[in-house]
Amino acid sequence: MPKFLEPTAEEVKVEKLYRDMGLSDAEFEKVTEILGRTPNFTETGIFSVMWSEHCSYKHSKPFLKQFPTTGEHVLMGPGEGAGVVDIGDNQAVVFKVESHNHPSAIEPYQGAATGVGGIIRDIVSIGARPINLLNSLRFGELTEKTNRRLLRGVVAGIGGYGNCIGIPTTAGEIEFDERYDGNPLVNAMCVGVIDHDMIQKGTAKGVGNSVIYVGLKTGRDGIHGAIFASEELTEESESKRPSVQIGDPFVGKKLMEATLEAITYDELVGIQDMGAAGLTSSSSEMAAKGGSGIHLELEKVPVREKGISPYEMMLSETQERMLLVVKKGTEQKFLDLFDYHELDSAVIGEVTDTNRFVLTYEGEVFADIPVEPLADEAPVYILEGEPLQHDTAPNRYDDIDVNDVFDRLLTHPTIASKHYLYDQYDQQVGANTIIKPGLQASVVRVEGTNKAIASTIDGEARYV
Repeated sequence: MPKFLEPTAEEVKVEKLYRDMGLSDAEFEKVTEILGRTPNFTETGIFSVMWSEHCSYKHSKPFLKQFPTTGEHVLMGPGEGAGVVDIGDNQAVVFKVESHNHPSAIEPYQGAATGVGGIIRDIVSIGARPINLLNSLRFGELTEKTNRRLLRGVVAGIGGYGNCIGIPTTAGEIEFDERYDGNPLVNAMCVGVIDHDMIQKGTAKGVGNSVIYVGLKTGRDGIHGAIFASEELTEESESKRPSVQIGDPFVGKKLMEATLEAITYDELVGIQDMGAAGLTSSSSEMAAKGGSGIHLELEKVPVREKGISPYEMMLSETQERMLLVVKKGTEQKFLDLFDYHELDSAVIGEVTDTNRFVLTYEGEVFADIPVEPLADEAPVYILEGEPLQHDTAPNRYDDIDVNDVFDRLLTHPTIASKHYLYDQYDQQVGANTIIKPGLQASVVRVEGTNKAIASTIDGEARYV
């Protein structure tokens, strides 16, 4: 009797179950060609998340490549968890912006909270201590009840996570337009500081080195979250509430401190946050960047409940988790550290020289995939779009009451003061905030130096 009841590879193909996972017919054929056989249920799910827009940027990559990414002070550009820029004195600033739009539209509190948590872990995985949080938010007009509910939930989620983890939220922007009715944009940004010699990379290399899992036990929350984040929101999207992840800032704080201590260990080879696509993306991307293979023994993964299948383990987006590769024979040093911080951890696999992504459960193979095509060879598309039709403004404005126009402008939520929103954020935790929200940028002191970092985040709300 099979350990887990799942559709067979033939059923995945004949019943076109891959479509429900977000793969097109052509993409499924390409997966079949890569493997030289029909992929099984778990393998199909793995390709579906790794080839989603959220993970592969298959629709946006051609445009993103047009941006300049190198410079005199750039220490690390695209390809890792965050960008790193030199600020002198052997120090660097680490920063990243990430969207959490779809989850916030369905479950605004947790969608926003996990957006903050995820961006913090990206900064921490580089080895930097976060010193500042920012956000850029877009909502529909507040005359609509749904938009008011989304605004309240998102702001509460940002504050609920950021205030608990001990990082100030000091800057951002909030704008309102009917184009965002029911479909908000929620962008979270985090800034951190690091010494040059502490910069980490998400790489798995060194045959026989061990793979360590640390953080919350894996549950069924957030399964297919990366695919959900890549889809268009529809009336049926509400039914995908289980795809929204659940954050725990108190565990996030423990994980942050434990990780920042772990990076001081010479035995650490590589580290990556388990973000979108969870264990799948972190492990396969680390193997690809290291030019290695990886073998995970999934029965060793800490789980929240019995009966979680390999498919569910690999696609779960349970929050507050990291994946480390450490030198063989030094595993206990890391496990003891995580135990001290009251975090679940386990050795769940090893680095191999096969260049293959292999998953087993009690000896049974559930996935055997070449690493490079999975991580780096998603199909790329260039979509044709229609030019935006702008409204033509009149050349003259006759018979208008200028005072009335000014009143309406100044009372519009986009222009009016936002203090009633950002006052819900802890702006001074850590005692390093020099300039608080309300001006064009915030300023946060770099502790132990005479330097400070000014941060802001801005965008054109109507350029959509």
